[in-house]
Amino acid sequence: MTYIAETCSPVRRRFSLLSFVADRIALMQQRHALANLDCRALEDIGINRTDALKEAQRPVWDAPDHWACK
Repeated sequence: MTYIAETCSPVRRRFSLLSFVADRIALMQQRHALANLDCRALEDIGINRTDALKEAQRPVWDAPDHWACK
């Protein structure tokens, strides 16, 4: 008898979608916070105002490569 496991059940798919949305909301919040850091805080993390604003203006679907599905 052959058993085929369902790799993407509806529950798993729903959880995955919720995780995706939650990750994107977190990304938006982080970029907003980055845009609002003062010059001293930006200096502490090693970036300048121009780079911070450039990162903050990236669209939400433009997430870091290491966030890709595994």
